[in-house]
Amino acid sequence: MVKSKDQIKAARKNRSAKNKTANAALKQTKNWYPVTDKKTRSARKCKVPKSAKLRSNITPGTVLILLAGRFRGRRVIFLKQLKSGLLLVTGPYKLNGVPLKRVNQAYVIATRTKVTLGTVAGLDKVDDGFFKKVPIKRTEMGEIILPKSETEKKARVTDVRKTAQNSVDTEVKKAVDATPYLKEYLRNRFALKNGQQVHNLVF
Repeated sequence: MVKSKDQIKAARKNRSAKNKTANAALKQTKNWYPVTDKKTRSARKCKVPKSAKLRSNITPGTVLILLAGRFRGRRVIFLKQLKSGLLLVTGPYKLNGVPLKRVNQAYVIATRTKVTLGTVAGLDKVDDGFFKKVPIKRTEMGEIILPKSETEKKARVTDVRKTAQNSVDTEVKKAVDATPYLKEYLRNRFALKNGQQVHNLVF
């Protein structure tokens, strides 16, 4: 039997009414979940995340071993913790080539070797904004223009960084020179030899 258009519309209305009553009954149960295809994005309540808590064995003057990055295996001296939670460390630069840099404390090993640091001049001026990247030169097509000569490479290091590096390293190097054999210790790179087990080592 072929149904007319009016009969089809009436059947659809009855079906929708049944679905509404069924959904209303389901909402009262505990296991009901709304079915939707819309993507919901969870908004972060705190716009500025809290800085990580500093480990108890890391204090100003502690010698750290870097485990990742360009200077992995190098020994550096911890200066202070920044607002972002990252650690501010230095080589010093003249000893092992490690400049003032930020490091995540998850990628360092804290040793028992420490240096007594006094008031380091210029340390309060070094913050997270100090490490902003220098804008990269690009062509009209968007390709990066690499520096060709050594003078162009050195120009990327600003005078502000040079003065901060020199003022901080001057005080740190005095403390390093006062400790015997520490200069050689900082110059040598940390590495595991055959048969050495990390969990048995004492740093």
